This record gives sequence, C-alpha cells and structure tokens, in this order.
Amino acid sequence: MNYQETIQYLYQATPVFEHVGASAYKPGLQTTWALDEHYGHPHTGFRTIHVAGTNGKGSVSHSLASILQEAGLRVGLYTSPHLIDFRERIRVNGQCVSEQYVIDFVEDFINWNLPRPGHHAANILFPSFFELTTALAFKYFADEKVDVAVIEVGLGGRLDCTNIIRPELCVITNIALDHTQFLGTTLAQIASEKAGIIKKGVPVVIGETTAETRPVFEQKAKEMEAPICFAEEFECPTPLPDFELKGSYQQKNLRTILCATQILERIEQLPDAESLISRALMHITQNTGLMGRWQMLRREPLVICDTGHNPAAWEYLAPQISQQQCRQLRIVFGMVDDKDINAVLAMLPKQALYYFTQANNHRAIPAQRVAELAVGHQLRGKIFPKVADAFQAALTEAAADDFIFIGGSSYIVADLLTALR
Repeated sequence: MNYQETIQYLYQATPVFEHVGASAYKPGLQTTWALDEHYGHPHTGFRTIHVAGTNGKGSVSHSLASILQEAGLRVGLYTSPHLIDFRERIRVNGQCVSEQYVIDFVEDFINWNLPRPGHHAANILFPSFFELTTALAFKYFADEKVDVAVIEVGLGGRLDCTNIIRPELCVITNIALDHTQFLGTTLAQIASEKAGIIKKGVPVVIGETTAETRPVFEQKAKEMEAPICFAEEFECPTPLPDFELKGSYQQKNLRTILCATQILERIEQLPDAESLISRALMHITQNTGLMGRWQMLRREPLVICDTGHNPAAWEYLAPQISQQQCRQLRIVFGMVDDKDINAVLAMLPKQALYYFTQANNHRAIPAQRVAELAVGHQLRGKIFPKVADAFQAALTEAAADDFIFIGGSSYIVADLLTALR
C-alpha cells in the first residue's frame, strides 16, 4: 500500500468517530489491551502525562509538550482530531510520524489480524479508528525512544482507549455538557467519566470546577490517594508569562498549564524552569505544530480561525469576536450534528455578515439548515456548500479593515486550512 491507500484503509475499515459519530464509539478497553499485548506493551517504555477535559485539552497538551521539549527532553505528543494530515496526531518533538511508518504499521496489523490456521475467528480484532491509531502512537513513541509522551484523551476518560497508561501526571481541564449521549447528561456524570483517568498515587491537576464537579474530583482523588491541585486556587507568577495562544479562553488554560508545570518541575527536575517556561509558551506552534487556536491567517483584512465547537467554547469566542475593532465583521460558520447549534447561534454577534457553510464531513449540518436556524436568532447571511467558497466570498467582499472569522467546528477549520494549503 502507499500512504493514501493506507489512510483510506484506516477510514474505511475502521469506524471513525469524526466521520460517522456515535456508531464509531466503542467504550471499553478489551481491544486496546489486545493490541497492546500484540505490540509488546509499548506504553510501558516511556513516561506519560494524561490530559482530559471538555475544552482546552489540545492547547494544554501542546503547551506541556513545548515546555518539556524546551527542557531538552524527547517528547511524544498524541492528540486528535487532525486538521490537514492524519500524521498531525502523532508527533515527536513537533515532527509528524513518517508516512512510511504509518504504512508499515497498518500492513503489519492487517497481516497479523487475518484469519489463518491456528488463529480462531473469535480472536480476530475489529478495532475502531481511534483504537488502532492509539496503538500506532504508543508503538511509535516506544520505537522512537521518547523520554515522555503527552497523551490527550479522545473522548471521556474512564473508558477511553488511552486509559491503559500509568501516567506521572493527570490533567483535567474543565467539564461542560458535550458528548452527553456517551458521557452523561449532567456535569457530575461527565466529571465522573473524565475523573476515570485519575490513577492511584498520581498527582492530578483540575483546571476548572463547578459546584457539581468539584466534589466528584475530590472523591475520586481521595479513593485513589492521588494528590489533587485545583488550578483556580493556584498562585500564578506575576506578571503572567507571555502566551502565544491569544484566544481569551486561553487565560484559564494558562493557569492550568502553570499549575501542572509546577508539579512537572519536581517530577522531571526541569532546569532553569522560569526561563524555559517563558520560551516554551511563546513558541508552542513552532515547537509542536499546533494550529487552529485563534490562528491568524492574514492581517489585511484580519482573518482568524478557531476550532471552538461547542457552547462552552463560544462563551469565550463570541465576546472576543464582538470586541474586535473593524469596519465590518464577517463570519464563516458551520457546525456538526451532535452539538447544540441553537445555543451557539444565540451567542453569535447580530451585527456580523454570515457565510453559512458545511464541512466535508458526514456529520456536518447542511449549510441550508444552518441558515434556516440562524434566522430565528436574527442572523443574516449567504449559503455556501463548501468552506473554501464561503471564505473566498468573504475575502472578496471584505475591505482591508474588516475582520473575517472562520469557525463553529474543527472540521470547518480543517477544510479551510486544507484549501489554503
């Protein structure tokens, strides 16, 4: 197989949550343990940091990886979803896994998993896309002899296939109502699922809490005899270090990162911690390849994209967008079908001109339907079946002092960045 054929196999032969939603979700770790055993338990060959949460876990994971890299460590980074290329999910010191490694891994899996004499049909594995990708990441990090890997949870925590690791630090960024069909319909239920990553005796940092979620974390940490630190109570240095990520929501992430880093200073014995943290927080995109977090694509007109994709994220994005000084605000917008689109539409600025669109994804809400729902929230705009067309129309109509924002879904941003590439 070549690389494109390999990626096609991953998408077609394994259920992909990003493409088909609920039918791809496989709670439980049985398949993950079977894959882990076949590949020789690679996750035991390096130290790990485990990051969960509703929002912000990608930014926190990349930031912690940047800090560890600046400390001179060889750092693996496993995140999802990708925006342009599948290989973005698996990096070592910012460099994506090679195409050849992905090809070789998938071919090995296919050959091993085929029915054959002595291999009972009941033992054939049918992993999800994320289960197989996680096995690939762990094996790659072991083969690359990383010192430590920052592992982002895919969905939830307790039953997520990343949860076979024994980390030296756990981080849970925040809890909001998202993926309620899998994780529960209350904040306490969702917190309980995400608290499932807390391990016996392993320090845990909690980024944000509510009256509902804090007792859940406290109880789980007590059961696991795990030292717990609440970032909201952490005494941050003053002034705060400069942070490359400029979304207003990143200030809470920064607090979580600094709290986690204080623990890592002791565990990893980071040299000259203050200086390296300052460098790391200003070079996250360079060190780790992070994209799509209040990412500036152009100055005149100002063009920003962001992967915020649920009401909790838009509580921060909507005010920041509205406060941006410009002649005319233009928003390229679309969402996917498992998010509360009406809650987001209610927050969007009324003064903007909208370019309603849909991502190239089976879960995308059709642009026509997005526009119809928007009418009920006094939002006006045009309809475009492709993100690239919507963006081009906004760019063509914009003056130099306009502001164009593109978002609503990670997949909207992914389509935009792919088109621009």
